[in-house]
Amino acid sequence: MSTLFEKLDDGRAGIRLYGIAPPKLVSTPERLRDIAAEQVDRLRRLAPDGLVVYDIQDEPGRDGRERPFPFLPTVDPEVYARDALAALAIPKIVYRCVGAQTREAFSRWVDGVRSGASRHISVFVGAPRGQSHHPGLPLAEAYAMARAASNLVVGGIAIAERHVAKEDEHQRMLVKQDHGCRFFITQSVYDASSTKSLLSDYALSLQTSGRSPVPVVLTFSPCGSVRTLEFMKWLGISFPRWLENELRHSADTLERSVDLCERVFTDVRDYAREKRLPIGINVESVSIRKSEIDASVELYRRLSSHLER
Repeated sequence: MSTLFEKLDDGRAGIRLYGIAPPKLVSTPERLRDIAAEQVDRLRRLAPDGLVVYDIQDEPGRDGRERPFPFLPTVDPEVYARDALAALAIPKIVYRCVGAQTREAFSRWVDGVRSGASRHISVFVGAPRGQSHHPGLPLAEAYAMARAASNLVVGGIAIAERHVAKEDEHQRMLVKQDHGCRFFITQSVYDASSTKSLLSDYALSLQTSGRSPVPVVLTFSPCGSVRTLEFMKWLGISFPRWLENELRHSADTLERSVDLCERVFTDVRDYAREKRLPIGINVESVSIRKSEIDASVELYRRLSSHLER
């Protein structure tokens, strides 16, 4: 079976990822160990190609709307992936908010990666919304600096909702590819139409420029309640009216969301295959509720089976 690094090196379809947020910074050492042990056990059973560990940032300026859930700082994602999850023998894809870092801090991190013997994977993201007055390190510069570490594989994010608003997300993707980006992970997908529009423009631009695609990993997140739905909308995730109605008025929002994610994925998968784009999946589990964790496991298994068909 191909490893994640082999799939990324060859630009293959079929990448299977599972995503988590690090525990809250206020967690006791005992609680951190318990959480890590549970995650290691779950991921060993699921056996994804890799684990995504998010870099959670506060975003106080998002459209001026009040955050549905309070922001609580988390353990540093790289420290958590390296130390707490050391027993998990799969690659960890650690998000790094370069827009919140200084040039000096980022340079030290690149030097640390370069000095190691193993390969690393990181997804670079820009400054959180509401921090444009202090943007930190520009993405383009971060990609350029990352080239110094030949053992570092870098990915980027792709947001279909931003493409709907500005119609240039496919161009951002191509620029990131030119800077060394080897794959993309999307924001959570609930709107098949906007995602297909982004993939269409990306495929056409590749054809026009004579370039090859890199893997596009589609993210899916179970939605366990109307409050979670509001939070996902606050994050910028788009829900078609019909789909939002299904979630709001379902007797079991969580179960319905898993069914709808499966339907959306198969729709987008079929379209991506028509366009000869290599796609993969990333199923998020960022909730502490057991029912939502279990739902993420079920969704991962369903999407994995569709990915292999």
